[in-house]
Amino acid sequence: MKGVVYLDYNASTPVDERVLRAMLPWFREQYGNPSSQGHPLGWAAEEACEQAREQVAAALRAEPGEIVFTSGATEGANAAIKGVAETYRSRGRHLVTAQTEHQAVLRAHRALERKGYEVAYLPVDGGGRIDPRALENALRDDTILVSVMWANNETGVIQPMERLSEIARARGVLFMTDATQAAGKIPVHAPLADLLVCSAHKFYGPKGAGALYVRRRDPRVRLAPLLDGGGHENGRRSGTLNVPGIVGMGQALEIACREMEDFGERMERLRSRLERRLLQLPGAYANVPPQISRLPQTSSIRFEGVRGAKLMAACRNLAFSAGSACSSGRGEPSHVLRAMGLSGEQALSTLRISLGRFTTEEETDRAADQIGAAVQAAGRAATPSA
Repeated sequence: MKGVVYLDYNASTPVDERVLRAMLPWFREQYGNPSSQGHPLGWAAEEACEQAREQVAAALRAEPGEIVFTSGATEGANAAIKGVAETYRSRGRHLVTAQTEHQAVLRAHRALERKGYEVAYLPVDGGGRIDPRALENALRDDTILVSVMWANNETGVIQPMERLSEIARARGVLFMTDATQAAGKIPVHAPLADLLVCSAHKFYGPKGAGALYVRRRDPRVRLAPLLDGGGHENGRRSGTLNVPGIVGMGQALEIACREMEDFGERMERLRSRLERRLLQLPGAYANVPPQISRLPQTSSIRFEGVRGAKLMAACRNLAFSAGSACSSGRGEPSHVLRAMGLSGEQALSTLRISLGRFTTEEETDRAADQIGAAVQAAGRAATPSA
């Protein structure tokens, strides 16, 4: 939209022009079904999907045969969590996750609880990080899966993945990670986990395309399929492959990883520029302490005494959020911030600002000006006249 400054890249990203160009032929000129093995259009579609599989695998440091294409991270997380629960239930019915996970992960666990499984929800500290000792204490002989997101979608906080994975693996427990916000922004080494999910629309690819990494070696992970059908993806995910989306995902992740270092440095500069100004405003506080590792483009800032929804309404030319895009509009305090120890009022006074590939210095300055004016106006409105 003309004139609007987009600062909600954690919710979704625009498709990169280079990605769009790679996708376009697969809508009209090359429209074959990859499962059609009797003619050239089917062969071409299959080859395009396999090339994208190789691109995604290389970006995640995995093997192509370990990549299953999905409709996105929500499907992937459900397939991983419920697939493990079904396949390994003879070993146990206990799972471990964190209080700050995305709702796709939390609700998948809630669904399993209704079927008789037990779930431990790990707390986080004031910086949003899991204490590895808490994971160690939560594991039981009947624990079959640990699910911890790589980087948080609301705060950008990065979990100590190597240590958490090491703890789970030492006990012979499968480890799943939601890398939706991390992939394409910071280095992601899929083999740290047994299962990993991500979505293309978080790294300048199309919506409706995602990937599920399933480890094939040491140990080989088996999953009961979430979908029944024609046995696509080696029986792991039935359904005709979304060829344009898959092509776009492969291209987008390859570009994101190639440009990751420059992206990270530029995002940190822009974020620092914006945060320096916002944190000078009255009642402004960063929700994540500076010593905590976080994604380079994500800011979570609260303005004490001013509802985030009010600031969003006052800044009509800015597109940002008061929390997760999947939970916006509910008017409830963020479960992530509440788990970090913030009060309900503090959580509702928080803005999530996420920068991206096309953000400029001029846009961050405009954002700081508009948010600053809105905060100052809210402060004047709250002060009774003499």
